Amino acid sequence: MGEILPVMKGPVLDRKVRECLDRWPQRPPGIEPSLKQPGTWLKARPDSACTVHQPYLKLPGSKQLKTLPDGLYLHFSPRPDEPYVDILCIEACSTYQNLLDKRSRFAPSTGSLLAVCPVDWLMQPIRPGSAIPRWRLIRTINHEPRAPLILPVRDARVLFALRPQHYMGFVSSQTAHAHEFYCPMDALMDEGGDQNPALRALMARAAAAANFMELPARAEGWDGAALDKD
Repeated sequence: MGEILPVMKGPVLDRKVRECLDRWPQRPPGIEPSLKQPGTWLKARPDSACTVHQPYLKLPGSKQLKTLPDGLYLHFSPRPDEPYVDILCIEACSTYQNLLDKRSRFAPSTGSLLAVCPVDWLMQPIRPGSAIPRWRLIRTINHEPRAPLILPVRDARVLFALRPQHYMGFVSSQTAHAHEFYCPMDALMDEGGDQNPALRALMARAAAAANFMELPARAEGWDGAALDKD
């Protein structure tokens, strides 16, 4: 695959990446359940079987400007009284300019980012043939939604996929930010890319638990009191 990427046009390349990501599972490859993310993971983008508007990212107060990542995974809080979402975005960058543009969208900021889940998306099942709508899998929601679910983003991680020659150049001369992860684009486009051990190991480092040497056996508050994990 790597030898044909340099001649592929940007829009064609982006479409190919989305077609491959469409076959990935609901949970991000390589990310296991943990005390830091005990809620529900759902794949928000891409989903070719979805016939309604899919989730997107935006800044508070913005009605027009939306961020639509090539790939978007959402981890929903397990607690209705503490609603939030963690996001794992996957962005295919066919040029350096495209990379700079997409990096800027997720740069650390004092502003907040919101994830918007349309009602129709929440009401649909995660796969054709299932009778269980998505909202029933999200423990943040305790009744059938009548309005879009808009949640603050607690944590954001981004996997940037670059053309092989751009990837090697970036690795040789640049440093990634703490929330950024990089891979050659063909790693996403290979058949069964979600089972690639190296890619799964990279994505495992994007989990919230990866920042800690070890995790306690139960959740505790800052004062040492046990917290309810349900």
